[in-house]
Amino acid sequence: MNPTQNPDWAAIAAMPEFQQMLRAKRRFLVPCCAFFSLYYLAFLVLVGWFPEWMRQPVWGKVNAAYLLAISQFVMTWVLAYVYMRRARRFDHQAAALLKQAGLVA
Repeated sequence: MNPTQNPDWAAIAAMPEFQQMLRAKRRFLVPCCAFFSLYYLAFLVLVGWFPEWMRQPVWGKVNAAYLLAISQFVMTWVLAYVYMRRARRFDHQAAALLKQAGLVA
């Protein structure tokens, strides 16, 4: 791309490939965010409204609340890993789109 050339971002945004990439990202990100939000909210609801159940020992002195709290950390790392793998595909799609638009060699 020539440094003095301004890309036509509106034309790029109107490309079917770009729209397809945005739909794919949305199909992945919205369910992931909804799942994690509900998972976290479930922890708060269970601890707040069902404290007697959350106090139940599961393993020694470890109760259900501790296990659910620790699972929040595990779930965060799992979702981050899954997102990293999926984002790599989005990066390849974006690079192909920029190449098709003539913005990169």
